[in-house]
Amino acid sequence: MQLGLAAWHRYMLSNDPALLADLIADDAVFHSPVVHTPQAGKAKVFAYLTAAGKVLGNDSFRYVRELIDGPEVMLEFIVDIDGIAINGIDLIRFDLEGRIVDFKVMVRPLKAINKVWELMAAQLERPV
Repeated sequence: MQLGLAAWHRYMLSNDPALLADLIADDAVFHSPVVHTPQAGKAKVFAYLTAAGKVLGNDSFRYVRELIDGPEVMLEFIVDIDGIAINGIDLIRFDLEGRIVDFKVMVRPLKAINKVWELMAAQLERPV
């Protein structure tokens, strides 16, 4: 699992889509803080994580806490977007090969969720 977490941190530093694609299992599932249904499959998870990288990936983004329990990882992050302080967590489960099989994002406060929803919707509507 440490391989997967190290690969995730490499992706976050590089923002290289090829690294992200290699990191996601074919049957991965993404759980959005604003979309009711889980998004299943590598292509959907890739689309959501890529959009999230564009929305949240500014110079103020940083992970402030990391908890590891076997294949499960919780990464707490903070970021400022348009003057809104966003606090959230990424809950990630890796398979035995270190690939992401489950990724859940939680965001607070409500004002932050609304801002992330607005920006993510705009990113996901753009043609790839």
